[in-house]
Amino acid sequence: MKAARLSLVILAMYVLGMVAVAVPAAAQGSPNPNIDLQCSPSNILIDVSPGSSRIGFTGCTATNPTNYAEDVQITVQSDGLGYAAPGSLTVPPLGTIDFDVTVRGQLREAEGDHQLTVTATVTAANGVANPTPVPKTVAIIVVIEQFSRLQVEAEEPFSQMRPYIDHTYVFKVDNQGNALDKFKVEVTEASMAKLDEAGFQIQLPLVSTEIMAGDPPEKVRVLVRTPKNQGWTDKYFQLEFQATSDFSCRIEGQCNSEAQQITIYVRGIYLPGFQMIPTLSMLALAAAVGFRRFEDDQSEE
Repeated sequence: MKAARLSLVILAMYVLGMVAVAVPAAAQGSPNPNIDLQCSPSNILIDVSPGSSRIGFTGCTATNPTNYAEDVQITVQSDGLGYAAPGSLTVPPLGTIDFDVTVRGQLREAEGDHQLTVTATVTAANGVANPTPVPKTVAIIVVIEQFSRLQVEAEEPFSQMRPYIDHTYVFKVDNQGNALDKFKVEVTEASMAKLDEAGFQIQLPLVSTEIMAGDPPEKVRVLVRTPKNQGWTDKYFQLEFQATSDFSCRIEGQCNSEAQQITIYVRGIYLPGFQMIPTLSMLALAAAVGFRRFEDDQSEE
């Protein structure tokens, strides 16, 4: 009986000894130099429109799972974007250090995605160079967001026209955003109503046009026929042309439009049948010449 009790006591002491050894071993962490790296968010959105900061960032955490103080080198590949990040860290045993990686786009940079990588490498542990460094890399997507911007210019801001003639006005629509955009083009409703009431006839061959950012301005033509109100006309009229970004209406939450107003001065007289006067004059002249020849022939006889 005593022998059995003695055996149980020895077995219990052995088990307790194993547990006591296992706990400190676990607390010591990984036996080899190592580092864990996490970054969030994994997608960075950057606004590069005029007036914006053009800056985005991600927050990273370097975690040391070992019982050594580790010197960690931080390297960043930014795919052509400007960036700021620490070059190195010293992470305490079983500790963590947080740091930010900031990226910056160029003003009006083209819309698109860039690959950003952040790499952490243990270069030394407790002051001793790491003979077998294993880099840890996190991949992040940097999205240069599209923005809308446009400019409208009239080739002929002022013109003087006679009544009842046709003329083509040209407006330049320039996409000053950073991606392909579609633009609605029109004579504004208020302007169209006034010109229609005054007797103008207006046509736009195009109602929309697609323009790539950076391309030359697109020329949009507005066909105008001046009024044929009977009698003398001496009056100024305004035609307002407008272009609107389709992207802004769909994505940005507010339509981005640009308008340009031109002045049309109509001066002159319109008489119904006035176009026949030159023809009638020529006929009268021919008749007069023929009659005079007839008289000369009669006098010679």
